[in-house]
Amino acid sequence: MKEYGIDKKLEINYSFIGLGSNIESRKENLTNACQYINKHIGNIINFSKIYETEPWGEKNQKKFLNQVIKIKTKLTPLKLLKKCKEIEIKLGRVSCKKWGQRLIDLDILYFNNNIISTNKLIIPHQYIHKRKFVLTPLNDLDKDYLHPTLKLSNNALLKKCNDKKSVIEYGME
Repeated sequence: MKEYGIDKKLEINYSFIGLGSNIESRKENLTNACQYINKHIGNIINFSKIYETEPWGEKNQKKFLNQVIKIKTKLTPLKLLKKCKEIEIKLGRVSCKKWGQRLIDLDILYFNNNIISTNKLIIPHQYIHKRKFVLTPLNDLDKDYLHPTLKLSNNALLKKCNDKKSVIEYGME
């Protein structure tokens, strides 16, 4: 059975996308990704602050810059995923080990209030509630947004998060 919204084109969809980079010019990588998103996916309607964060998972690598954006798009979730992967490749991302270093990473965090679970796509992103580097910028954008499956706001999720890794506003250290 297909979840509502996964293959049905809706007029306007809202999605939160997490961006991350820890190779080369990290801030430029985020900026370039946003430009491609605006051109090929839809309008960015809000940006979080940019945060410098400790790596999550694979520890022996440089710190990341992370940001979350909110977009308005006419794409379906699967088409959005496809476009995000195309942008990553266009910007120079190559396959790497899980949670390894990356030039650019684009993760769909939320898509409307949809709950999607397929072999290609899981929305809401399965690690939102475990990652302070995602929850902090999400709170910049919408602290009251309710996680569709956990039924807690982004703010409540951040307060409950056990992630102890540093998340510092970029340029504020």
